[in-house]
Amino acid sequence: MSKIDTIIFDLGGVLIDWNPEYVFLDVFNNNQEKTKWFLDNICSSDWNENQDAGYPTAQATEDRVALFPEYEKEIRLFYGRWPDMLGGAIEGTVDILKKCIASNDYKVVALTNWSAETFPIALKRFEFLQWFEGILVSGEEKTRKPFKDIYTLTLERFNISAEKSVFIDDNLRNIEAAKTLGIHGIHFETPEKLLHQLKTFNINI
Repeated sequence: MSKIDTIIFDLGGVLIDWNPEYVFLDVFNNNQEKTKWFLDNICSSDWNENQDAGYPTAQATEDRVALFPEYEKEIRLFYGRWPDMLGGAIEGTVDILKKCIASNDYKVVALTNWSAETFPIALKRFEFLQWFEGILVSGEEKTRKPFKDIYTLTLERFNISAEKSVFIDDNLRNIEAAKTLGIHGIHFETPEKLLHQLKTFNINI
């Protein structure tokens, strides 16, 4: 295996705690079953990912209201209260990020599925987002993980050699897609496990 010289971080679920349940558990009076049903069937992850690929949030909201008019109030809260879906930083991973950068041995960039409309909110809230050499935001590029073009674009934009890079993401689907292009992958579960996984790539920080 080639020596790793680039570490690519996902953001949501790896460095930032983002969860729509923070809003909808409140909306549905802490009813977990109803919250899960709503997020599985009305404002689903597939629907949200369409906005991550650049579809306008206002139009997406109107589209959904037209499909499910009985849930209009709740649907409008998805982007209306979007900042409330942001939890805190995942501090253990932020510490790892800091060490990776401080080592000066690696190019450190981010690749995230995120709406271009809501990403500026995160940029203002999380100072560590300024540490990266670059961040590729799916919504700005009108594509998203796990589509091949977003990985190719990341490699080209940041002058990364696939076989010398490792990509950290909490979604196994996204890792598997990156591997098809020769990018090494780490399926993120916890900061503690991530430290061990990095060592398997001879990344000791």
